Amino acid sequence: MDFNMKKLASDAGVFFTRAVQFTEEKLGQAEKTELDAHFENLLVRADNTKNWTEKILRQTEVLLQPNPSARVEEFLYEKLDRKVPSRVTNGELLAQYMTEAANDFGPTSPYGKTLIKVGETERRLGGAERDFIHSSSINFLNPLRNFLEGDWRTISKERRILQNRRLDLDACKARLKKAKAAEAKAAAVPDFNETRPRNYILSASASALWSDEVEKAEHELRVAQTEFDRQAEVTRLLLEGISSTHVNHLRCLHEFAEAQTTYYAQCYQYMLDLQKQLGKLPGTFVGNAESVSPPPDNASPTVAAAASSVAGPAVPTIPVVPTAVGAPGSAPSVEALNASDVKPPASGTRKARVLYDYEAADSSELSLLSDEMITVYSLPGMDPDWLVGERGNQKGKVPVTYLELLS
Repeated sequence: MDFNMKKLASDAGVFFTRAVQFTEEKLGQAEKTELDAHFENLLVRADNTKNWTEKILRQTEVLLQPNPSARVEEFLYEKLDRKVPSRVTNGELLAQYMTEAANDFGPTSPYGKTLIKVGETERRLGGAERDFIHSSSINFLNPLRNFLEGDWRTISKERRILQNRRLDLDACKARLKKAKAAEAKAAAVPDFNETRPRNYILSASASALWSDEVEKAEHELRVAQTEFDRQAEVTRLLLEGISSTHVNHLRCLHEFAEAQTTYYAQCYQYMLDLQKQLGKLPGTFVGNAESVSPPPDNASPTVAAAASSVAGPAVPTIPVVPTAVGAPGSAPSVEALNASDVKPPASGTRKARVLYDYEAADSSELSLLSDEMITVYSLPGMDPDWLVGERGNQKGKVPVTYLELLS
């Protein structure tokens, strides 16, 4: 490589001079050209924009990718200008595990069927998350990065040039001040009693020499002032462009909020669909659905009825407490009665609004339509996830999760 040693030495000298000038300004030993208040406000506004953009960008990356190792990997791929490999989301990985577990336990078993249904929903949630991350990266993260790596780097470069121009301008002012002081001193009455001719000649020509130095310093000052004014105007235009940057970031922020709204709306809908599907699966919300073995001979009628309803098809029933009083000190037994035989209690009935449609799994349940009003009440011994619902002369069990209980 061909080095220009003269230019290198000159640049080193200029750098050293500017460093000395900057240090003297910090110590209050040199005058400093101050920028106007509007320019200073633009500088502060630009710095705040840069700092907050960096913080928002970093925290958004944490929100979209909580795994720090994955974020470092994506950062390295971007710096190497290589495509980031496709990564399975946590929801999709959970869906894979649930599907494999269902195949192991038996896809036709109640647990296996439920695992498959939940796994399908987790897979859809993972896909929605992938779309949300992709949309947010394109419409929100990339514009923020482009500002920091593009516009802000340009602004920083021009600000450094302006700083150097200001240091040069102040150095020229200091040089002119010293030259004028020396010229004034040389313009004083010369000492004609000087006995040595050489010193007398120097004293006589000092005024002319310093006059030339003043003219040279004034010319350098005019050039430095012109360069400083030109660079200040360029920097000012760039700083005023921060307003358009805010407008662009505002539009990107709206797109990010819309993408997040769409994502959560999809998740909500997927979970509603899953809730409906689980409500139709037998034994999903029943607390004693795990007990499928036949009851012992001395088991109560309630236990026998519950076990038989899980083990195989039986007549749809709703457990109620009989009116007969049992033995002293013993808990009241519960017998199974048909839904049509159930009488509402004298008090405790409530109105409820149906949140979404529900299709009855058997004749003991009541089909529901969203937004309709029904009367509901609970009976002793019932599963807490179910209530008895009435609509006109129709009556049956309804799931609590499908209702909004009113006063």
